[in-house]
Amino acid sequence: MTGQIPRRGRRRGVTIRPFPPSRRLVVAAVRAGRRIRPMHGLLEVDVTDARRLLAASDPPMSTTAFVVAAVARAAAAHPEVHAYRDWRGRLVQHSAVDVQTLVEVETREGPFGLVHVVRDADVRSVADITAELRAAKDPAATPAGRALPRLAPAAGRVPGVLPLMYAVLRRSVHAHLRTGTVQVTAVGMFAGGGGFAIAPPTLASLVVVVGGLDRRPRAVGDEIVVRDVLDLTVTVDHDVVDGAPATRFGAELRRLMQDPAAVGLTDGFPPPP
Repeated sequence: MTGQIPRRGRRRGVTIRPFPPSRRLVVAAVRAGRRIRPMHGLLEVDVTDARRLLAASDPPMSTTAFVVAAVARAAAAHPEVHAYRDWRGRLVQHSAVDVQTLVEVETREGPFGLVHVVRDADVRSVADITAELRAAKDPAATPAGRALPRLAPAAGRVPGVLPLMYAVLRRSVHAHLRTGTVQVTAVGMFAGGGGFAIAPPTLASLVVVVGGLDRRPRAVGDEIVVRDVLDLTVTVDHDVVDGAPATRFGAELRRLMQDPAAVGLTDGFPPPP
């Protein structure tokens, strides 16, 4: 029959293997995030000037590091968007912004998104954050990477340990001081073109997912020109943040990313032609 896919000689079957211990960490983190009432915002950001400066640096700087720096600065200007409640129900705001980002590393069970915390990201340069993220790709170079092969299998074998751990982390001020309150996740590099992604809430009060990037027509003054546009998804906890503060944060984030000088990218560079 026309259009039928030939199946002659094809072997059918299934492969069954143990659920990776590293994935149990992800499952527990997502379950802990179910208590958050997420509110999502979709942003299109013109990053043409920023990409030119990132590529012109020697060595080139990371787009993820640029987003981390911009998100941290916007969060520092609007600290309510990464606030959370402690065990007594009080609202906690941090004066510094520590940003969680996921670095894909190889494990015995395959690739895994290892959480790396960029400390004081709101006052650090993009070049500095770039160097740190590149070094973090070696699991042996970070405490979390060294602990993952030992702790994940052991904790995963004890029922209830991982959910309890994340329940404690979610409300503990001391834990948030160590793990950060903001998360930046980049998925756009795995697929060409534009597009948004919505990640499930975990422990971070503010999550920014970096989606796709492509060239689109934009109005610049009175002209229509083709620009590089990055898609971002911003997620906040609606229990502690209303729409107006979240919108002001989104506007500040867009302003910072579209003005490279505001994030320090123009230092040492000549003006564009």
